[in-house]
Amino acid sequence: MESFEEVLAQYEPMISAVIRKLNIYRDFEQFRQAGRVALWQAWTRFDNGKGNFTPFAYRSIYGALLDELKRENRFSEAHTSVETDTVELLVGHTLGDDEDVHGLHAALITLSLEQRQLLIMLYVDNVSQTECAKFFGITVAGIKKRRERILKKLKHQLVQLT
Repeated sequence: MESFEEVLAQYEPMISAVIRKLNIYRDFEQFRQAGRVALWQAWTRFDNGKGNFTPFAYRSIYGALLDELKRENRFSEAHTSVETDTVELLVGHTLGDDEDVHGLHAALITLSLEQRQLLIMLYVDNVSQTECAKFFGITVAGIKKRRERILKKLKHQLVQLT
């Protein structure tokens, strides 16, 4: 069989195709590297007597990228962002002077009722993102995106006030 460098050059487009098929839209290099590792593992395990290498390589790459997606999903569910910690600190923080209270109040007033409701559910009531998604009738990804936009908007408002 040919060297791995030749195999990698030949199957690199397949890795890109699997990334597109799985709708991976961020961290391309991380997933591309996972695909390369999967290709190398397939290359070392392949037995010529059992058939063609191409479908074996495809299934190996596809499976490895699915595993990587699952691993990343579990990580993101278990670890919240720094912005989440900031909001949780704001909720538990006793504001000192009236200026702080008015600034925070002014920033929260810029949010719609639905946006404030989502923040309260997530950070005060500690409702999971899955339950919030059911409540608002959207996907968990939609809740994550809304939360991200709301936090960005709040941060922008608070920075302008200081």
